Amino acid sequence: MFSVRVESVFSSAHNLRGYKGKCEALHGHNWKVEAIVSSEKLDPAGMVIDFTVVKKELNAVLNNFDHAYLNKVKPFTTLNPTSENIARFVYGRLKKKIPGLSSVTVWESATSCATYHE
Repeated sequence: MFSVRVESVFSSAHNLRGYKGKCEALHGHNWKVEAIVSSEKLDPAGMVIDFTVVKKELNAVLNNFDHAYLNKVKPFTTLNPTSENIARFVYGRLKKKIPGLSSVTVWESATSCATYHE
């Protein structure tokens, strides 16, 4: 099995609804998002997928979040903008465009992340 990983970043603010603690207050992160694509076979050029294809599709999803207040961006107007929910949302959008997508991981800090995969 082969896997490739593409990373991208965005900056945004959010606050967590229904949470008691510091994160219920408005705060921001410099988020890192990684998408992993896997395949048992390589294409004729010897690749799982062209990195630029994954990067383009990932950035298309993340551009809606960059320098935004996530609680005012759909679907997070009703869905709590946790790392877990962001990872699941990004995965769902990318899965439609990227064959072989295996997981999306969202890092809210250098030491804390959440991963979604099916």
